[in-house]
Amino acid sequence: MSREDSSLFVQSLATGLAVLDAFDAEHASMNLPEIAQTVGISRSAAQRFAYTLEALGLLKKDAQSKRFSLSPKALNVGYRYLQSNLLLERANPYLLDLNRVTGETVNLAEPDGLNMVYIGRFPSPQRSIVHMPVGRQLPIYCTSAGRAYLSGLEDERVLEILEASERPRLTPNTVTDIEALLAMIAAARESGFAYSIEEFYLGDLALAVPLFDVRGRPVAALNISVSTAFWSMEKALAELVPQLLHTANLISTKRPNQKLMEPFHIGYGMAR
Repeated sequence: MSREDSSLFVQSLATGLAVLDAFDAEHASMNLPEIAQTVGISRSAAQRFAYTLEALGLLKKDAQSKRFSLSPKALNVGYRYLQSNLLLERANPYLLDLNRVTGETVNLAEPDGLNMVYIGRFPSPQRSIVHMPVGRQLPIYCTSAGRAYLSGLEDERVLEILEASERPRLTPNTVTDIEALLAMIAAARESGFAYSIEEFYLGDLALAVPLFDVRGRPVAALNISVSTAFWSMEKALAELVPQLLHTANLISTKRPNQKLMEPFHIGYGMAR
């Protein structure tokens, strides 16, 4: 029996969340017929859900066009996730330090299904190839963070995830063959780090290491992204991988002191 067949499953809540989830870059604003079509519900149901979500402040409605769009309040759930994430709280000072030492973009990503999601990000103060905001999802199969995370899993589970992934060729360099990906993940398991060279977008060289919980299970990946215009793979391996491994070890073994964490507590509205 699937979870949706359980008597505990609240279908109306799931549908309401599906309405919120229907808004994206391609559907920045929608009228009631468009909401109904996108979510797969009747127009009357779309009207009820849209009205309720507007009353709760999660949707806003244009008085002239009658089109709905997400309101700033829709950010609250994601913000509270960042605010209450203990791993991120622990990692932030070390992510910032690695960013300052290397001058490059440093990220912390967690798995979500077949993707990795940025929950912490410190962009390079010198250059940024592509804007990747916190909350951005990237495919697990072709990113260094995804491969680093997968390297901590059993082979059987890795294969399940890769087979479930669509694995499109996003650039001419994207590795999509399952056997080749398994070999890269096995190599990452041996070396302690994973990499991706211009596989998600051109000009990017990314390196990542996994982070584990106290039971030895992978829970996240620490990633650094640099430009291929300034870094060769050899130089990145020699200079960045040791710093990645050192930072991951600090995150796992040494909780930052209160002074280092205070700026982040203030920023998240958690000053104490």
